[in-house]
Amino acid sequence: MSRRPRAFAYTGGFLTQARVRRILTLAGLPPQIGLPGPRDSVMVWGHSPRAWRGERIAARKGTPLIRVEDAFLRSLFPGRQGAGPMGLLIDRRGVQYDGRHVSDLELLLRSDPLDDATLLARAQGAMARLREAHLTKYAAVDPDLPLPAPGFVLVADQARDDASILASNAGPGTFQLMLERARADHPGKRIVIKTHPETAQGLRSGYLSTAEADAHLATPVSPYALLDRAAAVYTVSSQIGFEAILAGHRPHVFGQPFYAGWDLSEDHARMPRRGRHLSADQLFAAAMILYPTWYDPLHDRLCDLETVINQLEARARSWREDRKGWQASGMRPWKRPIIQRFFGQHGPVRFAPHADPDSPRPQMVWASKAPVADDNHTRVEDGFLRSRGLGATLTPPMSLVADRKGIHYDPRQPSDLEHWISQRAQLRPDQAERVEHLMARLIAAGLSKYNLPGRRPNLPVAGRGRRVLVVGQVEDDASVLAGAGPVRSNLELLRSARREEPDAQLIYKPHPDVEAGLRTGAVDPGEIARLGAHVAHGINAADLINEVGTVWTMTSLLGFEALLRRREVVVLGAPFYAGWGLTVDLGTPPARRTARPSLLGLAHAALIDYPRYVDPVSGQPCPVELIVDRLTQGADAVPHPLWRLLGLLFSAQATGRRQRWTMSSPAR
Repeated sequence: MSRRPRAFAYTGGFLTQARVRRILTLAGLPPQIGLPGPRDSVMVWGHSPRAWRGERIAARKGTPLIRVEDAFLRSLFPGRQGAGPMGLLIDRRGVQYDGRHVSDLELLLRSDPLDDATLLARAQGAMARLREAHLTKYAAVDPDLPLPAPGFVLVADQARDDASILASNAGPGTFQLMLERARADHPGKRIVIKTHPETAQGLRSGYLSTAEADAHLATPVSPYALLDRAAAVYTVSSQIGFEAILAGHRPHVFGQPFYAGWDLSEDHARMPRRGRHLSADQLFAAAMILYPTWYDPLHDRLCDLETVINQLEARARSWREDRKGWQASGMRPWKRPIIQRFFGQHGPVRFAPHADPDSPRPQMVWASKAPVADDNHTRVEDGFLRSRGLGATLTPPMSLVADRKGIHYDPRQPSDLEHWISQRAQLRPDQAERVEHLMARLIAAGLSKYNLPGRRPNLPVAGRGRRVLVVGQVEDDASVLAGAGPVRSNLELLRSARREEPDAQLIYKPHPDVEAGLRTGAVDPGEIARLGAHVAHGINAADLINEVGTVWTMTSLLGFEALLRRREVVVLGAPFYAGWGLTVDLGTPPARRTARPSLLGLAHAALIDYPRYVDPVSGQPCPVELIVDRLTQGADAVPHPLWRLLGLLFSAQATGRRQRWTMSSPAR
């Protein structure tokens, strides 16, 4: 039996950097130590200063040479601060930034048809997502940082003696020539020099000084926000030249990077091998979809570009929103470790009984503790895919929302969720595909907010009338107090449903917290019987929705979950999903809700855009798709020891209340 070819490495990084080693192993190239045989290969890191060791051994042994580099979406931060790359470029011919030799990427760009409609649609969607999420190689950039006034000429500085500079036979003179050409081409225009991230962090020096421009940007600004304001772009070989092409520019290029030579840039260095005319979509498809080896660290497996975008977007959002640190008030002690886990990864959250108006930190408060007309606090609440268990039993959440305008359950003022729903009135094809796939997975797995174990529905045989589900709620819940209309109790909700649906088979589902005896909202069993309703005790909510045609609710999230399952939803209050043309509104939703999103648009806003998710396994910010995986697999957030003790206490109290409920209920 012949052995598999091996890949040998002669620099420590391949062995000591766990993420790099893992990606290579999954790609079939686990780094080896020793001397290669005839069927083996040698790996080196691009044209790094230590690459000569592997190059010399490969030449002496006559074995193939593989050059490895970081992919074009790497991490939040440069270097080891970035926790390792999200992907690698594994090239068996050359390296992408060295125009002196053909690389695998150049061969793709020269010879692959790049005309597959599905591939190009993926490229268009991914390009739009990178721009919308402001994702770049090092994604710790803030699109809200101050930028120069529009109309400037952007000149990209780079880290001194970077391999891409040396491979282009460029140096200090090249950068001076580029700067002079920018001034000559645009007399009277302001020159803005963009510092390389590694230079801004003091890791490496650059080529251009602050005295050589009208403005010098060393802050972590978004390249896409910057490019939208630039009149022209000049670079030697920086990745911002590639991003400029994606943003619609035709950059001036003075080196020989992979994106030059395809009639998408003004090239000041000769590239005789390249002459094919490509579109930006084709360039992106080759460089970002076909060429890299992408890695999903949360599942520990290779993946596609879209998965990397999902995860890096979640991490970048966490950094952007949390990097200044938070001051939190109105948080019960058992919630504080949760808040720290969600919002304290880039600076600890400071807790206080009351907000300090003089603190420079942004302020957050648990939503129910905030005054209605309070514009100074970000309100925090549970998300819509929360956990496997009730909040009332102290089950830690996997999602939270942080709303700067209001909160989703309070229609008395606008919220960030309303903003997102309006924004998603029109979806791009990639957005529609993503949320449609997400909805299909939620429905197939029977997932809901709490995902409690429950019996399968065993409902009475329906007569001639249709089945109508009436959703009970916690009557003193904030969503009822803020968003219910004249009907504010579960009994009145049942009566309203019976008046409007005299021939229907009413199925009443008590709220899990009420059913567990933990919150208010119980309805007298005799009243339920007089209304001819069947009580669905202990039945999984998602399964129950599948058994009915219509759902009646005041403000319950089950109304949203019923919409996801394409059921008719009758609403007597003004929850976040009412007033957009998707529900039968018997209440009075806010007149400001004038957008008409599709169901997919509503779901995208509520499940993808609005919440923050944290992986219960790794503790890292993550996208909603990972939470669906964890819930489907039965993973739970790891509770604090105090939560376990309090949970046992709540459980014992709830058992007694359930027994009293059962004894007082009619036989069923």
